[in-house]
Amino acid sequence: MSSQRVLRIGLVGLGRIGKKHGQTLAWETRHCQLVAACSPIESEQDYAINELGLDSYYDNYQKLLNDKKVEAVVLATPTNLHAEQTIMALQSGKHVFVEKPLALNLQDCLRVEAVAKNHPQLVAMVGFVRRFDPSYREAKLMIEQGQIGSPYLIRSQTCDLYDPTGFFVNFAPTSGGIFMDCSVHDIDLARWLMGVNRARRVFATGLTAIHHELMHYKDVDNGIAVIEFEGDGLGNEARAVITASRTWQIGHETSSEVIGTGGKLLIGAGAARDRVEIGDGSGIRKLAVSDFHQRFDQAFKIEIQAFVDACLGLAPLSLSIEDATEATRIGLAITQSLHSGEPVSL
Repeated sequence: MSSQRVLRIGLVGLGRIGKKHGQTLAWETRHCQLVAACSPIESEQDYAINELGLDSYYDNYQKLLNDKKVEAVVLATPTNLHAEQTIMALQSGKHVFVEKPLALNLQDCLRVEAVAKNHPQLVAMVGFVRRFDPSYREAKLMIEQGQIGSPYLIRSQTCDLYDPTGFFVNFAPTSGGIFMDCSVHDIDLARWLMGVNRARRVFATGLTAIHHELMHYKDVDNGIAVIEFEGDGLGNEARAVITASRTWQIGHETSSEVIGTGGKLLIGAGAARDRVEIGDGSGIRKLAVSDFHQRFDQAFKIEIQAFVDACLGLAPLSLSIEDATEATRIGLAITQSLHSGEPVSL
């Protein structure tokens, strides 16, 4: 029988992503126990009791933090709460996993950084789930091994299957816009895969192809951004071209192409759900991935396991709060450029 200590976790927020994390924590993660949940929404309380089998449930975040059996929290709450709730967790002596983005302004990111530095014994992790996808991890390893030479350009996209109900429009006032909500993943991938740090200039443009009500929030349903990264002083520079769409007609398609001096890598091209082809009177086709949950199902599980392992001292984290701050810095500059129509220097 294993003597490995178990990490006791409280889950905060049981919306779409919270339910996903709840199932992973309750049934699919080693060395942890989901012991409590928190949400002010009655239907989410019922879910915690009936689907996750929890006895401890709170309608107030501070009450969960006061629960002495909770050693770590997973925050799947609205974006505008991320920074403050992360700070509260750290100040309460809890490890914390928080969904992306860390915040919708740079000041809050820096506040979290400062608090995290004052609590070095605690793990603070932001959910950049694509870093834990097996295909992206394999690509990162190949780049580190020099298989495509020195990477200098990435083309990366997050394209969501068109939802005729406009579900996401309801969150437009608090999402930060398409680039902060969707492309922050691509921004993080660009920095991680190409091994670059700071951006020096960005430019963005976009349009509303279908969801014209987004114009009220100065948002778009399709956007393109270009990022110029700082060079290393030896003539080596890198660029990123990022595309985001809410109106994709063929399923959810996340893909990236990394181009180097000796070759290129293409990750996640197409939106095929599996390797099955259907042939009938309509032709030959494949079923498409429906959403990011389906595309990154395995990555979500690996991500949560990485958080638990880091809290228990079993393995170091591969990303930092500073990574989240830089992704927010770039995402905000891209959004500013979208609004102004002009390049923005960082």
